[in-house]
Amino acid sequence: MSEQHGDRRPAGELEASVLAALWAVGRPLTPGEVRETLDADLARTTATTILTRLREKGMVDRARQGRGYAYTPIADSSGLHARRMHAELERGEDRSSILARFVSDLSPEDEGILRALLAGDEETCE
Repeated sequence: MSEQHGDRRPAGELEASVLAALWAVGRPLTPGEVRETLDADLARTTATTILTRLREKGMVDRARQGRGYAYTPIADSSGLHARRMHAELERGEDRSSILARFVSDLSPEDEGILRALLAGDEETCE
């Protein structure tokens, strides 16, 4: 492998950084603004590509701003994790088995939180 490839970030790390930047700023950002916010050696075209991929995955939305677009996250971090969990559940063939395995692997604390949520007792979870 060349030196150039050795410096590459792990898959998903750049997308996570872009989402974190959007959440931190709290307003729509253009690819150029994302690049500036990340303060990284990142090409504007790379920022555009990452934002486009995030939009295709349903994680961000965009609105016309001048000649380009500004991007906004669809949900907060918890909402995006929940969407990922739902997507994984949808991919499985046996939802019951998947859920059973998930629940059996929960820590006692997480199991208590889940039980409280299912019972509609959201105050216990906070």
